[in-house]
Amino acid sequence: MFRALIFCLSILSVSISCPAEEQEPLKPKPIQVEASDWPWWRGPARNGIADSSQNPPLQWSATENILWKSPIQGRGYSSPTVVGNRIFLASADTENETQFVLCYDRETGKQLWKTVVFTGGLSKKGNKKSTHASSTVACDGTKVYINFINNGAAYTSALSLEGRLIWQTKITDYIIHQGYGSSPAIYQDLVIVSADNKGGGAVAALNRATGMVVWKIDRPATANYPSPIILEVAGKEQVLMTGCNLVTGIAPLTGKKLWEIEGATTECVTSTVTNGELILTSGGYPKNHIAAVKADGSGEVVWENSNRMYVPSMLIQDNKIYSVTDNGVAVCWDVKTGKEIWKGRLGGTFSSSPVLVDDRIYVTNEAGETYIFKASPKEFELLGENKLGTEVFATPTFCDSRIYMRVSQEGDGKRQEMLYCIGRK
Repeated sequence: MFRALIFCLSILSVSISCPAEEQEPLKPKPIQVEASDWPWWRGPARNGIADSSQNPPLQWSATENILWKSPIQGRGYSSPTVVGNRIFLASADTENETQFVLCYDRETGKQLWKTVVFTGGLSKKGNKKSTHASSTVACDGTKVYINFINNGAAYTSALSLEGRLIWQTKITDYIIHQGYGSSPAIYQDLVIVSADNKGGGAVAALNRATGMVVWKIDRPATANYPSPIILEVAGKEQVLMTGCNLVTGIAPLTGKKLWEIEGATTECVTSTVTNGELILTSGGYPKNHIAAVKADGSGEVVWENSNRMYVPSMLIQDNKIYSVTDNGVAVCWDVKTGKEIWKGRLGGTFSSSPVLVDDRIYVTNEAGETYIFKASPKEFELLGENKLGTEVFATPTFCDSRIYMRVSQEGDGKRQEMLYCIGRK
């Protein structure tokens, strides 16, 4: 009954919180995550690069190098978030019309709790590949944050580590086109979120303790799908947004636009990466497009091409770009010139993003086939190929030489998602 009241109140106001006796101080607690955690989308540095000291396996199957597996209720493409002894996932049950967050024990895979954030209000529109839980949870060590589209609006919700709903804030009205998958980004006292859509979206920063809006920027009325990514480039940390025919750099604490140029096509999905001087943008509608842009305020486009990296995000290491096209070609480019160094055929269609671990890149296609190849500018070198399940859209998470993977298995007309922990036995 309490959550039903919260939902009704959130329709009428910008932000709701717990009763006065349960409210927390206005000043958020310090971020408390460890180097061995994977606290938000694209990992600790927000660039898809894992701790290089890890040594995850090169081989696995349904029976080999599986430390544990646990069933996932509902359906979603939210990637595993790992902090402390907990793993968090967002999911949704279309039959019961619920959107919820799940928490698992990191060592055993036992489900610890499930918190329903919304009941009802699910749209029937969207791409067949989309889900009602495609946003990845962010965790600051004291709370978890998740974005959902519900009842025609984008909401960010904060839960305690024990699953108690603390606050919920409406970001903007939202018209579903293909779907929604933007993930929250934690920065100092803020959680930064975005919700671009055909009705006119927004990028906003919320106080982590209260959910109150600290700053908010209106966005053009076009469909668009990236998450806000905060990276240090051109000597300063910036919130980087691509799409809506724009590339934008924003000061994370104030919301001030540092620079903005036309570019990056209308609809983008990938999260941008940087070598500290250039940021990489890519889009897939209305045309395929990759560009290297200076983020020093000039917005100069240094180079561009027409390759299709629409969904999988790219990686940068030692001024080399490593990526996988949507149709399964691994590519290495020089980040400064855009010159192609090599390419190699993998197989299948890719929606999951690659992850770099030391000198190895792991990437999984939609059929559950994971390819491992070397991050080397010399040549394409395939190191391994593994199959698990029948469908994978979520990007795997790498912590302590273990791989946490969200996998779907279909058989006898039924579909079941599983959370796997892959590691050396």
